[in-house]
Amino acid sequence: MSLIASCHCGATRIELPHPPAHAKECNCSYCARTGAVWGYYSAGEMKFLSQEGDKTYSASDGMNQHHFCGNCGMQTWGDSPDWASVYNNDGTPKEGFTPGSMPTQRSYAVNLRLVDDLDWSGIAVEKVDGRNSW
Repeated sequence: MSLIASCHCGATRIELPHPPAHAKECNCSYCARTGAVWGYYSAGEMKFLSQEGDKTYSASDGMNQHHFCGNCGMQTWGDSPDWASVYNNDGTPKEGFTPGSMPTQRSYAVNLRLVDDLDWSGIAVEKVDGRNSW
């Protein structure tokens, strides 16, 4: 069952292949302001139906890309290094990694708040302390 994430004006529409089993809500200086709840997908799983007015913002010299609609301003999706593959949610390195390790893969996330009538009952939303851990 596919889902459609759409910004407020409809200029950005993203088809998702399925609801995610889990999502993350981060309190970093960026995510806390947008109010996004992020559902993660592998490369190629998200199908962009329209991206009129798509704009990007990065506070990390392009490493983390935050996409938003240039028309209505909704935070739509993002891509970044797959930090969760190397670091725990508290910022400590996972086993086999050292501080300063960089992920080799990228991660893709959609703001699930943009999916109308999403059944949240099957999605575990994990709170991530990005404000204090990175």
